[in-house]
Amino acid sequence: MRIQLDKVSKRFGYEWIFRAIDFVILPGDKVAIVGPNGSGKSTLLRLLLGANEPSKGTINYQVDDKVIKAESIHTYVSFAGPYMDVIHNFTLKEMVRFHFSFRDPVEGLSPKDIAEIALLSKSKNKEIAKFSSGMQQRLKLSLALCSKSSCVILDEPTTNLDEPSKKWFAELLDRYLGNRTLIIATNEERDAQLCSRTLNIADFKR
Repeated sequence: MRIQLDKVSKRFGYEWIFRAIDFVILPGDKVAIVGPNGSGKSTLLRLLLGANEPSKGTINYQVDDKVIKAESIHTYVSFAGPYMDVIHNFTLKEMVRFHFSFRDPVEGLSPKDIAEIALLSKSKNKEIAKFSSGMQQRLKLSLALCSKSSCVILDEPTTNLDEPSKKWFAELLDRYLGNRTLIIATNEERDAQLCSRTLNIADFKR
């Protein structure tokens, strides 16, 4: 997926969160959006996801030279973030079945593989409400990385993950991202190092 940001700015009330972002994300790029907590990283992700509109500027999307409208971008993107809800009264098995009723898995995978990939094989019939925050995060990341899409967008992916799970996340990316575009919003240097390019929100505050 190719994403072009032209003079993208966002404000809430009289406060500008960021101004005049000019940036092009090319197909297969791995981009880290960095900055401290509260700097606007998640706000920018919401713009990229088509959930909000810029106050000024434009965002243009292309997949295989086809122009994609912002209102359709969700069908081409898979996403995971700490504020993304999973259905807590579902079991893991039910949640996976529900998710893949809307999305296809990446080639070579079946929905049945998700529990093992997320290191949750022993919890297939357990309600998600009884999962720890780390278990829920592994599930969210596995669903995002294992869903067919042109672009994977992750907000603070290692939130709630312990050290072994952070290593698991890096391996998950390496195994299942393929040649898709990756965008990670993070203030963790370790996460940013998984990417080859960086967009620093601080450069667009003025």
